[in-house]
Amino acid sequence: MEFDLEYNSAREHLIIPEYGRHVQKLVNHCIALETKEERNKMANAIIDVMGNLQPHLRDVPDFKHKLWDQIFIMSDFKLDAESPYNTPSQEELTAKPDKLGYPKSASKYKFYGNNIQTMIDTALTWEEGDLKEALVFTISNHMKKCYLNWNKDTVDDEVIFKHLTELSGGKINLSTADETLSESKNLLRKKVSNKHKNNNNGKGKFSKHNKSNKPYRKR
Repeated sequence: MEFDLEYNSAREHLIIPEYGRHVQKLVNHCIALETKEERNKMANAIIDVMGNLQPHLRDVPDFKHKLWDQIFIMSDFKLDAESPYNTPSQEELTAKPDKLGYPKSASKYKFYGNNIQTMIDTALTWEEGDLKEALVFTISNHMKKCYLNWNKDTVDDEVIFKHLTELSGGKINLSTADETLSESKNLLRKKVSNKHKNNNNGKGKFSKHNKSNKPYRKR
């Protein structure tokens, strides 16, 4: 007895494997139909079958549009049928996407983040006055907080003012200002307070709910 076995490696390549080989054969048969009326009728029937095989796509916007695009792709763009949507082209499918620009750091002081540079650039566009002065000192305090989170528990205001002058291209100089920035302990107080609160909420081995941390020994 001999068996004529057919392996998938010897079969036709499936363009969209999710729909299986039978749907691909239906598409190939639809391409070979003689009249356009027959092709349109069968193409709509294939669309209904594809929709039943992918029920999770029914909530996707333009569900039918997606199925029609897929049937043209499965036909290798050889199907001559009327679609209610614009027929995609092979050039659009194979076109390479535009290159994305690599994000550049705002400055050498990466611990401040790119948003600080955006805030400084915005402050430079404001007119001189109390609002601009308040914004500049708010930016300075935020820079100090970022510096403390990155480096250590204290930093001189002169260091922050120097970095601000450098990031603003020399247009903002607070080195001669009479006001001082917030103290380091006030900027870090919220962080320490949250950490202490989280430790108290936990029920670890040092929690007050445990009567004893010593192992029980039978006397």
